[in-house]
Amino acid sequence: MASFLTLAGCTHERLGPVEGHFADFQTRKPNGNTVYVCHAYGCAKQTRFRFTDEDVATLRELTRTRQADTPHEERRAVAYAIGWMEKRVGDVIGTKDDRPGMDFQGPGDPTQQDCVDEATNTTSYLLVLQHNGLLRHHTVGTPFSKENLLRGVAGWPHWTAVLKETANGQRWAVDSWIYANGENPAIVETEKWYIDSLDNLPQAMR
Repeated sequence: MASFLTLAGCTHERLGPVEGHFADFQTRKPNGNTVYVCHAYGCAKQTRFRFTDEDVATLRELTRTRQADTPHEERRAVAYAIGWMEKRVGDVIGTKDDRPGMDFQGPGDPTQQDCVDEATNTTSYLLVLQHNGLLRHHTVGTPFSKENLLRGVAGWPHWTAVLKETANGQRWAVDSWIYANGENPAIVETEKWYIDSLDNLPQAMR
């Protein structure tokens, strides 16, 4: 029984390079400003999308909105950038009406994205920001998941993208799955992320 309880509440750490996540889910990592967007749940569908030079210029303006040159302000800027990137992509590939959270009608629906899709896509978008020199205080970490099966459906495995703060090594969960397409993700310390249930998740970062 003790072993079951230990296994029921788990954090699945993945300490290898971020590229390993794309290999695990058989999707392509970004190539410069080109991403391969996961949708239809579990990266069942993957659609190529390229951020144009104009898009990158918009992202530069978004990341300049930070109020100070600090890690916290960079995370705020990243939240707005990720929200904008989700909307930009969703309007083109058809995921603009992606519903927040888990939806039992979602698997196989190309307009919908689960937490694997969202964690993979957010990681891709973070890599685009990093590729363009828009991350000064962070690097892109490897996605990981948590679960607590004792809570039933509310404790199912949940994936998140990760930012790693360069000054102190603190890892931050960047979770876009909680909210509808185009909303700012929640950005919270990985230790504090998803420790209760899907009914008690962090707020979008503003």
